[in-house]
Amino acid sequence: MLRLILNRLGQTVVVVIIVSVIVFSLIRLTPGDPVDIFIGEQNITAEQREAYRHDLGLDRPIVVQYFDFAWHAVTGDLGQSILQRTSVASLTWTAFLATFELTVAGLLIGVLIGVPTALLAALNHGKLADRLSSSVALLGISVPTFWLGIMLILLLSLQLGLFPTGGRIGAGLAPARITGLVIVDSLLTANVSALSSALRYIALPALTIGVALSASVMQVLRGSLIAVKEEEFVSALRSRGLGRVAVYRHMLRNAAPPTVIIMGVKFGGLLGGAIVTESVFSWPGLGLLIVDAIRARDYPLVQGAVLFMAVVFVTVSLLTDIVHLFLDPRIRHGGEAK
Repeated sequence: MLRLILNRLGQTVVVVIIVSVIVFSLIRLTPGDPVDIFIGEQNITAEQREAYRHDLGLDRPIVVQYFDFAWHAVTGDLGQSILQRTSVASLTWTAFLATFELTVAGLLIGVLIGVPTALLAALNHGKLADRLSSSVALLGISVPTFWLGIMLILLLSLQLGLFPTGGRIGAGLAPARITGLVIVDSLLTANVSALSSALRYIALPALTIGVALSASVMQVLRGSLIAVKEEEFVSALRSRGLGRVAVYRHMLRNAAPPTVIIMGVKFGGLLGGAIVTESVFSWPGLGLLIVDAIRARDYPLVQGAVLFMAVVFVTVSLLTDIVHLFLDPRIRHGGEAK
């Protein structure tokens, strides 16, 4: 098992390096000059312009620029944003915390909807409940995320006025910063007003993410449960007099590995920036930060944020693989690794 983990770790490092090269190269192929953004409306001479380019390190060979960026990135220094004149690492971390909070909320909704629905469908395989659940899951996967988000805004925000249309928390209600997670900080500081506002602001974007995630969880877990239901150990458990809850718990544990893989991949992707959802709801997360940085041709912020996003994704994927090793004894003992 250690060999498999080390192999996954090696693949993770290779992926991060490849992503860093691709991002570093592509951002420099996009139209626009970051020096124009840096100087703004200033009327400067050609010499001053070249001085700015030198200060930004853009006058050096691209290979030298890349290795300089890579070396500083390894030490945790992602540079300074051209537009915002502040640390890329600080901006990226703040945005990531917002994305993390939204992703966890969406994951909870997805699990709370997907797991019971999958269990209901599997236990009634071929019946009306199964067909309805499968149809709803297919609809949840097929509906575009941006469309669902817009419909929720139109119905629950504009028509009924139950939730705000965008943002993370109401003006002037932000709690004292402790962890950077607004809901957690509201609980730690016992700030009821901030907690109420944060929950209202996160409700619609989290529901948008949760609906799509629950559909994927339901479909995969349903198929696994149907297969597990026919296994001999289920009949043996029932013959020993175990109650329904205990039998269902054993079934879920044996059907979990494929679902864990799907959830891990989805979770990692969302942590890397739920770009569509964050754009629709103006959620100040990593996805929205990258979109704004690309529009502004902010080289350091784009390459630093995307590299951070890639590291987060491959790290979650690595952890998912490790969890899978522990859940599936066939892989843990080398049955599928040969």
